[in-house]
This record gives sequence, C-alpha cells and structure tokens, in this order.
Amino acid sequence: MKTIAAVLMSAALLAAQFPIQAQTETTPPAKTHKKKVEKKKVETETEIQLREMREKMAAQQAQIDALQSQLGSKGQQTVAAQQAAADAQTQAATATAAAAQASAAAAATDTKVDTLSTTVTDLKSTDAGLTETVVSNQAKVEDEINSPTTIHYKGITITPVAFFAAEGVWRQHSVNSDINTPFNSIPFPSAAQGHVSELNFTGRQSRIGGLFEGNAGSYKLSGYFEGDFLGTGTSSNNNQSNSYVFRQRQIWGKAETVGGFAITGGQMWSLVTEDGKSTDARTEKLPNTIDSQYMVGFSWERQPGFRLQQRWGNVNTGAFTAALSVEQAQITSFTANGSAVPVDYFFAGGGTNGGLYNAAGNSTGTGFVTTYANNVAPDIIVKGALDLPKAHFELGGLARFMRDFYYPILSTAGTAAAETYTYSTTQLSNTKAAGGIFGSARVSPAKFLDVAVQAMAGQGVGRYGSSQLADATLRPDETLEPIRNYHGMLSIETHPAPKLDVFAYYGGEYAQRTVYTTALGALIGYGPANTSDAGCYNIPAANSTTLGAGTGGTAGATACGSPTRYIQEAMGGFTYRLVSSPKYGRLQYQATYSYIQRNLWSGVGSATTPAGPRATEPMIHVSMRYYIP
Repeated sequence: MKTIAAVLMSAALLAAQFPIQAQTETTPPAKTHKKKVEKKKVETETEIQLREMREKMAAQQAQIDALQSQLGSKGQQTVAAQQAAADAQTQAATATAAAAQASAAAAATDTKVDTLSTTVTDLKSTDAGLTETVVSNQAKVEDEINSPTTIHYKGITITPVAFFAAEGVWRQHSVNSDINTPFNSIPFPSAAQGHVSELNFTGRQSRIGGLFEGNAGSYKLSGYFEGDFLGTGTSSNNNQSNSYVFRQRQIWGKAETVGGFAITGGQMWSLVTEDGKSTDARTEKLPNTIDSQYMVGFSWERQPGFRLQQRWGNVNTGAFTAALSVEQAQITSFTANGSAVPVDYFFAGGGTNGGLYNAAGNSTGTGFVTTYANNVAPDIIVKGALDLPKAHFELGGLARFMRDFYYPILSTAGTAAAETYTYSTTQLSNTKAAGGIFGSARVSPAKFLDVAVQAMAGQGVGRYGSSQLADATLRPDETLEPIRNYHGMLSIETHPAPKLDVFAYYGGEYAQRTVYTTALGALIGYGPANTSDAGCYNIPAANSTTLGAGTGGTAGATACGSPTRYIQEAMGGFTYRLVSSPKYGRLQYQATYSYIQRNLWSGVGSATTPAGPRATEPMIHVSMRYYIP
C-alpha cells in the first residue's frame, strides 16, 4: 500500500512539472485517385523528446490506472475483510450467547430432569393411590348396586325400616294381655287372676316400615310409616294360627325449609314425648323396654295431629326449637264412684256399625259410653327444646277441653245411700278447661352414661301417662271435673361395652282424690272415702265367680272398689348386640325385670292398710330381635 501511494505522488509531481495539453489529431480525408506520394516528415530532437516524454507519461498513467484499479480492489477486499471480521465478531457473540443459553438450558434441563424425576415418582405414587381409589370406588359402587342402603325412585330416597322379634313375658299375676302390661289393671287377691301366673310368647311386636325423603330445592320433603301386629281383630285368637292384625303405629309427612321451619302432619308420637334432637319426629327417646306399654311414668301418646316447629342454631353445637301441635283429644279411664251417681249425661259414644270406629269396642258403665269422646277441640301442646353438645332440655305446656252433655237435675229424693233424681227434659252442654306443664332433662356426662328425668303435672293429663289413670270424674251437677295428675320417670342408661347396654328406670303416676257431696250428703267422684275395700285381700270364695264359663274371676271386685292412687314401677335390664353391622344388620338379645306396685285410695274396711290396698306384679320380659341394616 505504501509503494502504491509513493508511485501516485511521483506521478502527480511529474504531471505538475510537465503539463500535458490535450491535442486532437484529425485524420485528413482520404483522397480518391490521389497519385501524388507525400514526402516523409523528419522529427526534430525536441519533438522526439516530447514524444518520448508523452509515451512515458502515458505508460505511467496506465500504471497509475492499474494501481488505482488494484487499490480499489484492495479496498473492497479490506472492507470485505472488515465486514467479515465484524460478522465473525457478531457470530462469536451470538455463539457466546448461544453457548450461555445452552449452558443455562443444560442447567435448566438438569433441574427439569430432577423435577421430572420427582414428578414421575409422585405420579407413580399418585397412580398407586388412584388405582387403590378406583378399586375402592369400584368395590363401593358394586356394593351400592348389590347392597344398597337406600332405594331410589325418581327423586325419592327410600330407606326400609324393620325388625323381626321373638319375645316372651312371665307375670306372677295374670293380666291376660300378651306382651304389653295394662298397669292400671294389676289384679288384687280378690280376683282369681291375682293367684294365677301367666307365660306368653309372641312375635306380634315385629315391625315394618319405611322412610321416604326427597329434596325439592327450598324444601326437604319426607314421609314415614311403621306398623306392627299388636292390633286385635274380632276373630283374633291364640288357638292355632295366632291371627292378629297389622296396625298403624306411625304414618306422617313432613316439609322442612333450610331455615329450620318444619310442618309435620299425620299420626306420630305426641309432642309431650321426650325427643332426642330438637322436636323432630323419629328422634323420640323411649325407655329400653320390651313391654309395648313402655314404663310407668313415661309421658307419651301416638295420635293424629299437626306440628309446627322453628329451629334456631345447630343441634350439634347449640340450638333452640319452638314447637306447636294440635292433636287428637280423648277422655280416658273416666271414673265416677259413689252410692248414688247421676246417670243422665254423656260425653262419648261407641263406634257405629258402618263407620270406621270399632263398634265391637263399646263399653258402658252406669249410663255412659266411654269409647270415643265427642271432642269440642283438639289438645293443644307447645314445647321449647334446647340442644347442647352433651345435653337436651325440654319444657312445655298442654291445654285440653273436656265437654259433656247432660240433663240438669231438678230435684233429689231418697237417702244418701240411695238417692233418686228428677231430670230436666232440656239438654245442656258444659266444657271444662284442663291441661298442665311437662318437661325433661337428659345429660351425657360421659360417653358410657346417659341420665334423664321427665315429669308432667296438671289437671286431666292422666291419658298422657303409660298407666292411663283417669283424667276426669263427675260432679253432682253432672258436669265433668278434670282430675289432678302427676307422673314422672328417672332413667339411667349405661354403655359399658360397645355391644352391651345396661339400664335402670323408676317411674310413678298419681291421680288425686277428687270427691264431691250431693244434696243429700252422698259422696261421688274419684276415690270417695266411704268406698268399701274390705274384700281387696280376700281369696275368691267358691261358686262366687264365673270360672266355669272360662271368663276368669272377678270375685270380690265389688268389695275392692277404690280407684288407683299411685302406681310405681322399678325396672332393670340389659341389651346385648351379638352382631351389629351396617351391612348385615343387628341381632340383639334383651331381658328386663320389673316390679310394679299399684296402690288404691283408702276406703272403709281397710283398717289393716291405712295407706290403701296394694297389689304387686313382678314380671320378666325377654326378647330376640333382628334389625335390618
């Protein structure tokens, strides 16, 4: 490059010293047919020098042009080289970046490989868990298909309810009443049954039913029914086929909102019955008895009615429920004793042939029928229930209305021992209000112990106790008078083992003496003190009964006329569940021992029993039941 530059500079200096004038040589036109030959011109020394100089300059110019051309080519190559270097640097930078990225990618790849390895391990574990879950779900689905806990019909879930029972009872004194005990009919020695024991086996308490549930969005709908075979038809007997009839125990429907409001209608346990949760049907707390009359002192009825309830809170953590029900009314065990009782009144009637009440159940006393009361209003019951995690409390009230129809007494004649009456021909009616209060408390201080107490007190509430003591008597003017009643029960239930329950109960029921004096001084009502009890402990005399007709003994009954003052029962027993499976059901054995004492109001001729005559009844119940799951 330096050589080329030097040559160019030399040429430039030479050109400056000898300027070259541009000359235009013109070739003269050729002459046609020119015969004259021109003479050759001789160059001078100066012209020669100039010509040689010009030739040298032309050669140098050609050399300069060649050098310039070569220089241009070298410049292009230099630029190309520079561009190639730049491109190489760019490629190197790109390669470095790519290498860095490759390195980072390699590191990330290692991380991803580690992560992938962990993920694969997790997936394998998850796959094993999923496999186990799938197998479990498949088994569950197959189990639900082959062994469903419920039956589905359209949008309804149906849960069958049933148990199958083989049961027996032994009583020291016969009451001729199968598995249930009519507590207010415990016989005295004056009756033949008071000297005869009884032993009965039965399967009649076996039960079938079902729960029907549907979710209608804003409302949860449910229906329930259950029945057993403790009904008695007109031809039922123990002779050969034991042909007893199916009866309705419960059958009701219910609609409940998510806000805790519910309405229930049908035949169900009365609202006075202790509930285990809120005031919900099907949560009733019944004593663990085999006796289908349950336990002396237990408050209950199963009867048609309508129930409204509103719950606030959660029953598992704390809730309060207010409930109101209207239920079928009835006057039971009406008792009117005395030497001269008026007879022109009535408050009930027997079933009519062609009707749906039992026409064969008519029973008459001194001018009145006691089968079906002519009710003026239903029984009205209100109750509040408080649920706590380990306790349940209830408090309620009952209103009743007792009406009878009568012909007023215009005059009385005769003596106090034998009064006679003159009656009006105009019939009147009279309604007496009755009712009372009731409550219960149940606590579970430990998982193996439940303790509860319940009680009821009021006027005319005897029909809500298991003994069915009289809830009304008669005044001298032939109007009804409610009798003051009290009843209550204490229960202790233990669970010493998962399959074993041991329990004990004590209950009592009381009917207050309610007596009035007539115009001539006679005593009438419930438990007059002049009633003869002289024969309560007498052994039946020969030929004084109708034993030959096979109807049993009633000897001495007229000499043991006082009504019941107080009945008490102490009962203990156990339940052992041999099998208890959610899939196969429950097989349980149960046995109870009870001791009942029935005390009458004191009358005359009972000097040896100033507290009133007393009858006792030891009895044993046994049971084997299989409950479906």
